[in-house]
Amino acid sequence: MRIVAVTNQKGGVGKTTTAVNMASAFAATRRKTLLIDLDPQGNATTGSGVDKTSVTYSSYDLLTHKAPLRSIVVTPEEAGYDLVAGNGDLTAAEIELLSVEDRHYQLKQALNDHAYDVVVIDCPPSLNMLTVNALVAAQGVVIPVQCEFYALEGLADLLETIEDVRASFNPTLEIDGVLRTMYDPRSSLTSEVSRQIRQYFKSKMFATVIPRNVRLAEAPSHGLPAIQYDRKSRGAISYLAFAGEYFRKVAA
Repeated sequence: MRIVAVTNQKGGVGKTTTAVNMASAFAATRRKTLLIDLDPQGNATTGSGVDKTSVTYSSYDLLTHKAPLRSIVVTPEEAGYDLVAGNGDLTAAEIELLSVEDRHYQLKQALNDHAYDVVVIDCPPSLNMLTVNALVAAQGVVIPVQCEFYALEGLADLLETIEDVRASFNPTLEIDGVLRTMYDPRSSLTSEVSRQIRQYFKSKMFATVIPRNVRLAEAPSHGLPAIQYDRKSRGAISYLAFAGEYFRKVAA
């Protein structure tokens, strides 16, 4: 069993797209998979075909222990995985957590008895208490990085947060790897950014890349992961390849 947090506080890097399609690809390999939407924007929920405004329970209830995991989970009709929905209620959860003594461990405690092969957590695009809870609960971190000029901007802060969490709360936390997104092999900038990422992260850079792909961008508006929307699209094929690489390298 593995819990993996998908995080990068820089917006627009394909974080939620990665979390949703990782969960879908993992489920396609016949692994029992749970996606937790920990972002108050609830985009992973919408992208899974679930109305974030109409769910009875959300990840707010999971974090604040107002309901057990089994009561909170919903199963999107076509996604292939289970989901803990996220919505604006999470903003209140962050405030409530500040007054809880063991606030860093709330998600970890809520997941103590989970029965999934893989749990994927879509973190908010900020290094707040929600993200820290995800890092404390996780065994590994996947960092999506867009191959563009400011790709490495802010990553130092994220790595410092990961190191702080490892030192204080979760000594087994690992960086599973960096996933390059919106990849355009025709661009010299893409090659240069890839070189910088490889230099910085060395063996932690996944060989699989996620290309810019229209079908991948369209899928969320249909409430589907790319694999269900168009399995033959380059985006879907890339995430399936990434799932294979992930389990070979990280969670074999």
